[in-house]
Amino acid sequence: MEILWVLIALVMLFVVVTPFLRRRRGAVGLVPPGHPDAADPANYGFALQEELDVRMPGPDQDLLDVLDVVQRTQDYRAAQQLLAGTAADGETRWQRIQAFAGAASLELAQRPGGVSEAPGGQWLRVWRTEAPKDAGGAAVHAEFLVQQAWRTAAPGTDEFRIIMEEAKAACGEAALLAPGDPVPYIVELSAARGLGYPRQEFEQVWLKILDRAPAHMGAHLAALHYWCEKWHGSRDEAYAFAEAAAARAPQGSLLAAMPLFAVFEHLPEVNLVSGFYQSEVVTRAIHGALHAVHSARPDDPMLAHVRHMLVFFLVRAERWAEAMNQLIHVDGHVGALPWTLSADPAAEFAVYRAMAVAGYEANGGSPATLPH
Repeated sequence: MEILWVLIALVMLFVVVTPFLRRRRGAVGLVPPGHPDAADPANYGFALQEELDVRMPGPDQDLLDVLDVVQRTQDYRAAQQLLAGTAADGETRWQRIQAFAGAASLELAQRPGGVSEAPGGQWLRVWRTEAPKDAGGAAVHAEFLVQQAWRTAAPGTDEFRIIMEEAKAACGEAALLAPGDPVPYIVELSAARGLGYPRQEFEQVWLKILDRAPAHMGAHLAALHYWCEKWHGSRDEAYAFAEAAAARAPQGSLLAAMPLFAVFEHLPEVNLVSGFYQSEVVTRAIHGALHAVHSARPDDPMLAHVRHMLVFFLVRAERWAEAMNQLIHVDGHVGALPWTLSADPAAEFAVYRAMAVAGYEANGGSPATLPH
């Protein structure tokens, strides 16, 4: 019986993780490795699966360089300097704080410490001890606690609540150190979701963010979770929040893509509707996101987030050429929704990428016809 289960597991692994795709006109299917009709993403210059960076949605070389220094030397000062030189009200600061907190949390998970070994992420503890008034360090610490709660404890348990209450207090400390910075309040949105803030209390936090950074895409994505059906709202409330954000989005803002994220948060676990991804609701959300991408600044830090989500929906909708047009901009980095919900984000991304390539070629596309 054990051998039978092993064989079943191997078959499933072959189908899911190794998506060699058969091509015929207008259709996509699976074929064995080495088959002449197998679509090869490498023909388009795409990165190998093992080379995909799961830490970030898109490139930020300054952040990568600093992360390398901090983790190699366990000295926080490079991170402190980078955050000090990053605009307080922008998306980049929020992404960098998330990255530093995530690096410390992952280090701690990999090296919890013991009698003869210091725990991972020690540089963050030293940062808070040696520079207690540093706003950047305080914000990273608050986000670290939030990530620890979600990573190590189940929502609703005493352990989860204790860590989240500590995170809430840390958000308050960080806010006092940087009165004009929206990031401590954005971090608190995640704590608000986990602790189940009453709506009035949640709205008070949200208004503080709007006062400081009314068009902050990262803040809107964090707030959207609270309004989702699986947390403290409903499908209608989440859609209304996303559509209101899109309606008031300034020219060039990626907030116009918010409805697509609301649709994603409410996808059915089992889709029994034929053509769901070609439905009016989904199509309208896709078009809004495509318009937002077209109108956004090329250096907008949130652009990669929207492109990754578009890849997911465009592949599901079998809009292969449009999916390929997004892939050429984000390939190499997979630290974004929807891939980060998978236990292996790189593998999940690679499956969708291979499907896009196969569908593109099945309909007459080739590396020569793909614009760059």
